[in-house]
Amino acid sequence: MTIVSDRVAARRSLEGLALGDAFGERWFPLFREPRQAYNEVRDRRVPQEPEWHWTDDTAMALGIFRVLDEFGEVRQTELAQAFALGYDADPARGYGHGMHQLLPRLLHEPGRWPEFARELFGGEGSLGNGSAMRVAPLGAWFHTDLSRVVEQATLSAEVTHAHPEGVAGAVAVAVAAALSAGHELTLDAVAALTPRSAVQEGLVRAAEVPFSTEPWKASDLLGNGQRIRADDTVPFALWTAARHPDDLVSALWSTAEGFGDVDTTCAITGGIVAARTGVEDVPEGWLRRREAVPGGTG
Repeated sequence: MTIVSDRVAARRSLEGLALGDAFGERWFPLFREPRQAYNEVRDRRVPQEPEWHWTDDTAMALGIFRVLDEFGEVRQTELAQAFALGYDADPARGYGHGMHQLLPRLLHEPGRWPEFARELFGGEGSLGNGSAMRVAPLGAWFHTDLSRVVEQATLSAEVTHAHPEGVAGAVAVAVAAALSAGHELTLDAVAALTPRSAVQEGLVRAAEVPFSTEPWKASDLLGNGQRIRADDTVPFALWTAARHPDDLVSALWSTAEGFGDVDTTCAITGGIVAARTGVEDVPEGWLRRREAVPGGTG
C-alpha cells in the first residue's frame, strides 16, 4: 500500500470513525426494537433514516484532530479545552455520566484536568471506553513512529481517563490505527505495545479467535461494550477491524452484529480500517445520510 501523509491518514480515520459512529447509533433501542435491529443487521439492510447523526465519539475525536492540526502533538490543557468546548456546543451528543461531570468543569478551568480526571468514580478515574472511541485519528497521524503513537495516545487519554485501563484502551486503538495506516494490522502486534492490563489480556484472547468465527459469537467471547469499560469494548472492535482490514463496510456490519455499545465499537473499527482505506468505497447513500464532519475531506 502507499503510505500517506500524517494529516491525510488522520483525516481518513476521522471520516471512518464518524461513519461508524453514526451507522452504529442506528441500531440502538431509541431507533430500533431489539429483534428488528437483529434481523436488519443479519440481513444487511441499510438503515433508511435520511440522517445518521454522530455522537460524542466523533465530537471528541474532532477535538483531538484539531489539537494535532494546530500543534502537531497532544498538548493536554489545550486538549482538555477542546473537549470542553465540543461538549458545550452540544452536550446532547450522548456523553457518558463521567463526562457530564468532568467537561463542564474543564470549560472554565482546563488546566486542572489532572485533578478533575482523578476525582471521577470515587477517585479511581475512568476506565471507560471513551478514551478509546476517539483516538484512532491520533494513531493514524503518528503511524510512522509507533513509540510516538503510544506516548501521544497516553497523553490524550489521561486528560479524561486517569485509570490505567482507560489509558490502555486508548493505546491499543491508536496502535491498531497506526498499523492499519502504514503497516500490517495484527492483534498480536497491538497487544505487544499495549500496557499490561485487562485490555491487553482481552487482545491476547482476541488474537486466538479465528476470523471464521461469527461476529456475534466473538462478541460473546470478547465483550461488546455493554459494560462501557475499555476492556469490554476494545478487543472485539479490534478483532473485527483485523478481520476486514481492507473493507470498511464489511467491518462495520460485522461489528454491528455484536450490538452492545454499538456506536462506540463501530466508531473504533471504522477509525482503524479507514486509516487504511478511507471512505471512497463506501456506498454513496451511506455518506449522503451521515452527518457531515467539520473540516472537509482534505
